[in-house]
Order: sequence, then C-alpha cells, then structure tokens
Amino acid sequence: MNATHWPTAHVLVTGAHGFLGRHVVDRLKAVGCTSFATPRSSEYDLREKAAVVALYEQVRPSIVIHLAAVVGGIGANQQRPAEFFYSNLMMGSQLLHEAWRAGVAKFVSIGTVCAYPKFTPTPFREEDLWQGYPEDTNAPYGMAKKMLLVQGDAYRRQYGFSSIFLLPANLYGPGDNFDPGTSHVIPALIRKCVDAVATGAESIEVWGDGSATRDFLYVTDAAEAVVAAAERYDHSDPVNIGSGREISIAELAGAIAGGVGFRGRIVWNGARPNGQPRRQLDCSRAESRFGFRARTEFGDGLRRTIAWYRTTLAARDAAPAIPLPTDVGLP
Repeated sequence: MNATHWPTAHVLVTGAHGFLGRHVVDRLKAVGCTSFATPRSSEYDLREKAAVVALYEQVRPSIVIHLAAVVGGIGANQQRPAEFFYSNLMMGSQLLHEAWRAGVAKFVSIGTVCAYPKFTPTPFREEDLWQGYPEDTNAPYGMAKKMLLVQGDAYRRQYGFSSIFLLPANLYGPGDNFDPGTSHVIPALIRKCVDAVATGAESIEVWGDGSATRDFLYVTDAAEAVVAAAERYDHSDPVNIGSGREISIAELAGAIAGGVGFRGRIVWNGARPNGQPRRQLDCSRAESRFGFRARTEFGDGLRRTIAWYRTTLAARDAAPAIPLPTDVGLP
C-alpha cells in the first residue's frame, strides 16, 4: 500500500486500547489515516466466530492490524498456558479467516519473539523460526501466535490473500502494564524499585540469576514499524522488529535501580526460571523491506518510561498493603 492511500483507508485495529495499540493508532493519525475502528473486547469477544463475523459486517475495514492478545510474564504464562494458547489461537485464526471472507485488502499479524526456539543462535534470524521448540515457560503462547504465520502463508498461496507477519522484540515505554501480577520485566522492576524507595526497603527480589538477555524495543518505534510494514510490505516472509541490542537482565536491573534511585540489594532467586537464555534480533530484513530501523536509544527510552510511571501511576500504586509478587520475568 502506498502512503498516499492512508487518507482513504479504513483500518480496523484490534487491541487498540492496549499498550502497543494506543501508539499504533497515534501513528496512523500521524500518517494521515482518518478512518479507523477500535473496538473493545467488551464489545466483541474475538474468540467467538459470530462476534468476528459481526465485527467485519459492521466495520467493513480495508486493512486489519491485529494487536489483541492475552499476554503476561513468565508467572502468568506458567499459570495459564491453556488460556494463553486457546485465546490467542482462536482470535488470530478466526480474524484472519473472516478477513479473507470479507474481502479485506490486507491483514497485519503481530507475532512474538517467544515463537523462536529456546536455543536460537543470536542474533535471531527469521530463517531460524522452525529450528526447534520455543522455551517451555511460554511455548503455548509462542506457538499460538506462530500459527498466524502458517495461516497467512497458506491463504496467500491458495487465495492470493495479502497477509504479513511481524515478530516484535520485548516492548517497553510509557503506557505499559505495571500490574505486578501480569507485567513484563521492565515495568515490574520499575514499580518494585519505586516502591522500595518509597517504603525504605533494603532489597528487592528478582526471578532467575540475571544472566538471561533480551532485545528491548521502545513502543513508539514498534508502532512506527507496524504502520510502515502495513504501508510498504506485502510478502509471507516473517519480519523481526527490534532494536538489535542485547541486554542482560542483570544489566537492566542495575540500570533501573540507578534510574529510580534505589540503592539497596537486588536479590536473585535462582530457584525461579530465567525464561529463554538469550534474545537479540537481526532486524536487517525490516530495514531492507520497508525501511524500519529503531531510533530510540535504550537509556533514553528507559528514562522516559520511569518518568511516565512516576508522574502517572506511582502515587496511585505506592506502598502496597501486601508484598508484591516476585514474578518480574518475561517471556
């Protein structure tokens, strides 16, 4: 799709009120899109075929950007693997199938870095996706999202349907989920450190041993990549979108503690899982296919995220009445 078409496109964004979704909608507005639908889960249960059919009949989109997902950290994935698998599989499969039936011009699927095999060599290249099974703690979620890649390729080959599949790194930034029961590692650590400073706690506990690494992508960069791919990319090949930088959880914890002003001890709970040992994405395909390269330096993005939490949520969340869960791992 050419950029000049955005003013005439009618875009359906599932998960538009979520973390990434809000930024994608802002990016769509910035590139000139004036017509889009942003339904809530309370209006349409996307796991149900009838709800998906009704959504397409009422909205009649020309482009679908599918961001809705059931997500969480390591603990949530371990506690609810069946829910993570079923909900994500059914939402994605039915949305893509009914998009084809409804004559949608393009379907943008958002996958997950969790789809990669546990011991993928770094940097992760898209060709490595099928070289093994995902890391156990988040495999059901990763496999459910991975099926959208298979489905999109099958529909393109049989029906000529335009579907693309993007593999984002671990996202972070303002507007993230800071709920200690379901958040990923950056917001969880920020909240823990801010609360520790507020209460005078001498230490915080973190799952694992700190050796695991991750590739973190600032959320506005991710939104830019999603919209750029929707505009310029049309092929079945999956595409990584990340920063290309590998950061250990130990390095991350130190950076967050320093940024928040927490001077206490970080206690590593080695009895808890690390998750996938290493993650770093090769993002050369995104740059060559639709011109995306992450622009936000990690330190800058982290400072903005900490500032947003302190300004927006810290006063509300301060001094919890019960101890915080220790799940600050991430898929």
